[in-house]
Amino acid sequence: MSAPQASGAPPFPWRQVALPAFGPSLIGSIGTGAVAPILALAARDLGASVALAAFFVALPLLAELLLALPVGALIDRLGERVALTLGALLAAGAGLLGWYAASLWSLAAAVVLLGPSGVVLVVARQSWLGQVAPPSQRARAMSTLGGVVRIGWFLGPLGAAPLIAIVGPRGSFLVLGAAGLLAAALTWWSMDLDHLELDGLESLPRSHPGSGRRSRLRGGALRHTWAAHRHTFLTVGLGVLVIGLARTARTAVVPLWAQHIGMSASDVALLFSLTFGLEMLLFFPAGWIMDRFGRVWVAVPVAVGLGGALLALPLATTPAWVVVATLVMGLSNGMGSGVVMTLGADLAPENGRGAFLGIWRWLNLIGTNGAALLVSAVTAFAGLASAAVLVGALAVAGGGWLARWVPRHTSAGESRS
Repeated sequence: MSAPQASGAPPFPWRQVALPAFGPSLIGSIGTGAVAPILALAARDLGASVALAAFFVALPLLAELLLALPVGALIDRLGERVALTLGALLAAGAGLLGWYAASLWSLAAAVVLLGPSGVVLVVARQSWLGQVAPPSQRARAMSTLGGVVRIGWFLGPLGAAPLIAIVGPRGSFLVLGAAGLLAAALTWWSMDLDHLELDGLESLPRSHPGSGRRSRLRGGALRHTWAAHRHTFLTVGLGVLVIGLARTARTAVVPLWAQHIGMSASDVALLFSLTFGLEMLLFFPAGWIMDRFGRVWVAVPVAVGLGGALLALPLATTPAWVVVATLVMGLSNGMGSGVVMTLGADLAPENGRGAFLGIWRWLNLIGTNGAALLVSAVTAFAGLASAAVLVGALAVAGGGWLARWVPRHTSAGESRS
């Protein structure tokens, strides 16, 4: 990763930052990627009904939604290094608890732990990387972080498959536990500022994050942050909510529509595998475009691309056209890799950064969690095609909203109205 540096700015040491920024994220996402596809099967293995097993899949996202706000404020108090280490240890605890779970209640406790762990690992890593990366290369840093997580989710199920074949669905929790412990150890060691400063990071023209220093922001952090940045949350933040809505809606709408026109489950699995592979290839171009031309040139296309493909999906009456629509969604989503994290890092204040990013994550999660509910409700009353059209229209409108409110960033990271 290289880019022109601002005049007089020292070269940015990507090689030194890559390990603490991306190493634990890759390892941790391998663990969560191993568990995510088999949560329902693990619940069924302990006697859950099909409906209850499906609810287990939603539990981590629900826990994350409920805890995003307080966890964001907590990160400000603990510092990123401590918070990230604790988040990885929570994931390790979830893995061990899931492996030893003898009932649905104990399995549910393990699954719920994935919620706060996920919030901490996303928000604290975003906060740390947003401070370390210079504005001229921040989008590439964030999109690379998103790409690393996608790679981990791709590798996780592959690595867990042999173990699952031997010991059953809960074997994936052993992968989660091991990944959590390794990520915690790597985080604590690699984010040691004394170690980093020996390699020259003291030359960076900014204060060092991750040192464990507590924010100056104290009581009422969330209220203070919301009041101080309400305009940002109600403008750009609402656009981010719509992006989360469209991204998640496609995983609900596309399989159901594919089944509706006669495609098999294996066809759908192959299609999404192809789509995810396409997305993994696009994270670096996405970051380069954001850094070179501005965030708006990615934020708007991802919303309009997802929305337009969803609007067109009811017209796809053959498998070939479903493939085309789904690949357009994958292309749009892949080109949006890291855009939500980049916008949050751009707009977050120096003081109370964790609280701001916690609210930012919460807004995105509202869209992510609300997508399935919206699709379900509209489908029940007006049919699946209507659900696709509604979400698509909201996403396209969200693209227009983002075009109005996303700050225009130059390649040097400055913003202009």
